[in-house]
Amino acid sequence: MNSPMGRKGKAKNPIAAPSSRWRRVLGWLLKLGISVIVFSVLCVICLRWVNPPLTGVMLQRKLEAAAQGQATGLTRQWCSLDQLGAQLPRAVLASEDQRFVAHHGFDFTEIEKALEQAQDGGGLRGASTISQQVAKNVFLTTHRSWIRKGLEFWFTALIELFWSKKRILEVHLNVAEWGPRLFGGCAASLHYFGIPASRLSAQQAAQMAVTLPSPLTRRPDRPGPYSIERARWVLGQMPAVKLPE
Repeated sequence: MNSPMGRKGKAKNPIAAPSSRWRRVLGWLLKLGISVIVFSVLCVICLRWVNPPLTGVMLQRKLEAAAQGQATGLTRQWCSLDQLGAQLPRAVLASEDQRFVAHHGFDFTEIEKALEQAQDGGGLRGASTISQQVAKNVFLTTHRSWIRKGLEFWFTALIELFWSKKRILEVHLNVAEWGPRLFGGCAASLHYFGIPASRLSAQQAAQMAVTLPSPLTRRPDRPGPYSIERARWVLGQMPAVKLPE
């Protein structure tokens, strides 16, 4: 007579197999998560000294151009902070992140102001710091989602942890988009004004700075009424801006 225990004397547990599979899946996901974390940390550490050969936004623009049957070339030129001159870094800080040297990647004062403005019916404006913009431009894309925002938070924290403020500003000015497939302050200065970035006047630098929020619709050499007024405000703010040391 056959025993219900089976030939080997062991009863089969129908719950054990699915439970084992879940443990394997969870173990695989845990290993994948750890690998992604380690890889991202190593990438950020490496880019503390190595200039990024390609960024997430650059790759995005190349793919968009290819999908439209257009040329996928990029116009870019890497420059050190010294080569970028004195005016452009100051103008960009005045326009985008005046507390750059004081905060640790997230400007909670500006976030609070943005939320108060939204509550008053003024619409929710952006409050991203330069560190957050570097995280987005280098590692991510311009597409908006909560997942991207979470990744932006993660990379911003890593950048602030491993990079100096001077390095963050230098990378920002070299990977920022200043026009269709046009990246970096040096390339943009030559493209729009025909001069090196180091020779930009304060007015020209301010016009370039106010282009950054909408680089595909604004031109620093042909500013519209809003850009003219905004550049005038930036000029007034520039003398008080503190540069990273």
